[in-house]
Amino acid sequence: MKKIQISPSILSADFSQLGKEIKRLEESGADMIHVDVMDGHFVPNLTIGPPVIKALKTTSSIIFDVHLMISPVHKYIEAYSNAGADIITIHPEATDNLQSSISKIKELKKKVGISLNPETKIDVITKYLDQIDLVLIMSVNPGFGGQKFMPEVLIKIKDLKKIQIEKKLNFDIEVDGGINFENSKSAIEAGANILVSGTTIFKSNNGDIKKNIELLKSK
Repeated sequence: MKKIQISPSILSADFSQLGKEIKRLEESGADMIHVDVMDGHFVPNLTIGPPVIKALKTTSSIIFDVHLMISPVHKYIEAYSNAGADIITIHPEATDNLQSSISKIKELKKKVGISLNPETKIDVITKYLDQIDLVLIMSVNPGFGGQKFMPEVLIKIKDLKKIQIEKKLNFDIEVDGGINFENSKSAIEAGANILVSGTTIFKSNNGDIKKNIELLKSK
């Protein structure tokens, strides 16, 4: 079994102190940083673009796990790659040609992630699973932080894990949305090995980030 990794979402960080917040996460045992990129079109919110990621990357050595919730996504892949994204995760619905977008990310020598919204079936990406590094299962409808975890996605995680074992594939299974100390255990037991969490990491236990990361990792 892969070791459990934590990817804190900076959507819940203090945006006036982002550089310091990332350093704090790094020092507290975060395995990577989850950067939610939203365009106000594919999802109903706006967040950060390549210049901000580039600026943050210059002061940090941690992996940047960049989730592109933008459409059309293909033409922006290179900009986020150049800005410093280490993992680039896209949605199948946001590109006209998923194979072409996967190939583009690989050409740029970045890890490929594909995200599945709660209503998106695994079948959409089954034939690409041998080409990708990560599948991000959304356990809320993307667009805003602080939503409640949707337990019905646990079946999808289990089904994906089963396919992974049967086909002897090696991609990571990441889950994002409403992850807390209670449901994290269910997500891990279902097969997830990377947990994205924002509110729980930054707000629980009086903001003790190190403690919160350790608690999420302990099954």
